[in-house]
Amino acid sequence: MELQTYLNNMMDPAGLPFYPIIFQVLLVLTFALHITMINLVLGSTVVAIWELGRKNPYGLRLAKALGRVITVGLSIAIVLGVAPLLFVQVIYDPYWYTANTMSAFWAMLFLLVVTLAFYSAYGFYLGNRRAAMENASTRWAWVSLVMLLVAGLFIHMLSMEQLNAPLWKGWLVGPDGTVSVAGGEFHGVSLGRLLHFFIGSLAVTGVFLMLYHWYFRQRADYEQEYLVYVSKRGVSIAFWSLFPAIAAGFWWLGTVPQDFHFVANPFFVLGAIAGVCTTAYIGTSFNKPADRAIPAAIALFATIFVMCCAREGLRMDYAGLNGYSIFNYHVNPDWPSTILFFATFVAGLYVLCFPAVAAFKAGRVPKGQVVTLDPELGKKAVQVMVVWFGVVAALGLVISLKNGALF
Repeated sequence: MELQTYLNNMMDPAGLPFYPIIFQVLLVLTFALHITMINLVLGSTVVAIWELGRKNPYGLRLAKALGRVITVGLSIAIVLGVAPLLFVQVIYDPYWYTANTMSAFWAMLFLLVVTLAFYSAYGFYLGNRRAAMENASTRWAWVSLVMLLVAGLFIHMLSMEQLNAPLWKGWLVGPDGTVSVAGGEFHGVSLGRLLHFFIGSLAVTGVFLMLYHWYFRQRADYEQEYLVYVSKRGVSIAFWSLFPAIAAGFWWLGTVPQDFHFVANPFFVLGAIAGVCTTAYIGTSFNKPADRAIPAAIALFATIFVMCCAREGLRMDYAGLNGYSIFNYHVNPDWPSTILFFATFVAGLYVLCFPAVAAFKAGRVPKGQVVTLDPELGKKAVQVMVVWFGVVAALGLVISLKNGALF
């Protein structure tokens, strides 16, 4: 069977419940959020290990703070990772399921590795939360770092296997015609692309440290000398790590098929310009890192988002080689479920406003000080949740009665 025939026959015969461009936009957006949090976790782990090794009070304090960032950030990253995974399964299902079947062992091992990384991060945080300088340990941080790197390698390999569909047959079928069904294949690693992600994580963490100073500078119980130390470290890490990250990106670019003309892709060009501008802006922030933290963070995330758009464009180029396009998917609009999906999304954002505002304000005052919030925000958040539960329950009841599921 030809590869194009296989891929198109593997498309879900039920089609898509909504237009593929919407799923694609959501895929890029949620992946950008997910990869930003993953970068923060990975970079924070490296910086925490480094700061503990410096053996100074400010470094110990920063490492303890990053220990909490790592645990919370990894939790958020895991949750955010579900969304782009689901969108990939919807519009690139033949690629995703083939790669995960071909490398099933590594896909399952990925879950175990992420779990170990998560618990090791907690071991680092809890073990050093009250530790003095002489008792602080990086043991669990090293374990978490190794597990994070291994997890990144696994998911990178699965992504690269999806792009190299013409090689599937050669990977699965031996010279004697024997088909491998063990799920132990491991192929398609691109070192340049992997290093571009790993090194870039330091830039994200560096900008986060600039934000750390900006956020806590209003608190009287935070010494300004410590905050200056943190932000100076942050701007230095962000600036100097961007150069090798960009170099690794161009190394990876050299491995992209020239037929794609990817260097002329508008999103790649825009991402390259954004990366250079972001690097230059951070380079001018050494004297006032806290004052420039917000623009630096916006510029960095904008760069990440545009590069995620370029990444999606490259995936479409690879898919096009095999005669596959997400726009060839048959669309059967399901308006009730689509409306419910977007209504849930908007309602969820509104409900999350209350705890987000509460957490933001609570963190900017000394411990023990009471923070007052507008009670109407909390009341309306509860009302939205009640209405949402009522609508979902009513829809479930109507559908069950219509289909005779209750009798």
